[in-house]
Amino acid sequence: MKSLKTPLQKCLQLFIVPGAIVLLLSSCLKDHNNNYNPPVAYLSFVQASTDEPPLKFFLNSDLVNTWAPLQYGDHIDYFRAYTGLRTANFDNAYTGGQLLSDTMTLRQNVYYSLFLANTAAHPQALLLTDTLNQPASGSASVRFVNLSPDAGAVDLQAKAANTTTVANKSFLGHSGFITVTAGGSYNLQVNTAGTSTALASLANVNLSAGGVYTIWLFGLKNSTTAADNLAIGVMTNALFY
Repeated sequence: MKSLKTPLQKCLQLFIVPGAIVLLLSSCLKDHNNNYNPPVAYLSFVQASTDEPPLKFFLNSDLVNTWAPLQYGDHIDYFRAYTGLRTANFDNAYTGGQLLSDTMTLRQNVYYSLFLANTAAHPQALLLTDTLNQPASGSASVRFVNLSPDAGAVDLQAKAANTTTVANKSFLGHSGFITVTAGGSYNLQVNTAGTSTALASLANVNLSAGGVYTIWLFGLKNSTTAADNLAIGVMTNALFY
């Protein structure tokens, strides 16, 4: 799974306090019109739809991934997006055929995560609002999203010295950001809800103090190809210092 950075993220390596993010992002962009800065939102993206071809991702007619097609399992860190009613279009990168088109409303200075989920035959988009609050000292925050269409309801267990459980999330179900003890190495495990039956695991995940993270389950329980087996993804939404 790759984390892809736009030209914007290449000059911004860390997400800090939300107010400071805006200042740093502005300094990374070349604004050819010094008299008008249009209102923007901040959007991240996860490609978790199985069997999709390489994708081009557009907001209205603006191509987001100008550097390379999006592959299954890729995600993009926050980028600036114009506010208002926007249409997310996902096209086959090679044939140009449209695979999904969905609308969403983006508000100024609000952070969002957009997930492409389900299978190529039935793609679905899920948009979540990201509440990027600074965790308490010595803590991190995590959110869990179930993006597997056939795994049923699942529990996430984040295991270190203590175990934190996010319980009973069905397909497209998600938690808010919850607090966990930071530092050390976590072993993540997703189980069938209410059981100890493991569906996917990911070892040695570092959850840093001041970090805000999204964890997701993707893939298929009843997969016919190894590439589509259930797996766990993690991305950093913010780091506060």
